[in-house]
Amino acid sequence: MAEEQNPDAAGMDEDLADEWAAAMSEAGDAGAEDNLDDEWAAAMSEQDVKPVKLEELSTPSSSGADVGSDLDLIMDIPVTLSMELGNTEIAIRNLMQLTQGSVVELDRFAGEPLDVLVNGTLIAHGEVVVVNDKYGIRLTDVVSPNERIRRLK
Repeated sequence: MAEEQNPDAAGMDEDLADEWAAAMSEAGDAGAEDNLDDEWAAAMSEQDVKPVKLEELSTPSSSGADVGSDLDLIMDIPVTLSMELGNTEIAIRNLMQLTQGSVVELDRFAGEPLDVLVNGTLIAHGEVVVVNDKYGIRLTDVVSPNERIRRLK
């Protein structure tokens, strides 16, 4: 079966093709990109931009009274102090098999100092002591503030 073409339909297809060609040529103009750049430049020039004045930072005073009052602000903030005897990696299968009396080998040797951590940050090393039937720790080496900051980075 041969399809017959309607002459009116063929003319409409040509008109539609011409419209698409015109639209595509307008969209492909290089001048359109320049117009977009000009619109952005105009929008940016309309913005009311003012410079921000920054306050000069002053050096902290060397008097002890000011430092003491600044420290008073943070003295009541609670922190977590913990001692780390050692650690190890263990598979979940082995972890699930642990029972009362199981022994877990740690990565430290006997007599090696413990790590003293504040909120997870190493601040000192120490050794276990017993005072009045309670465990305690004697600090043997305190990490300098500069070293603590270096380790955070």
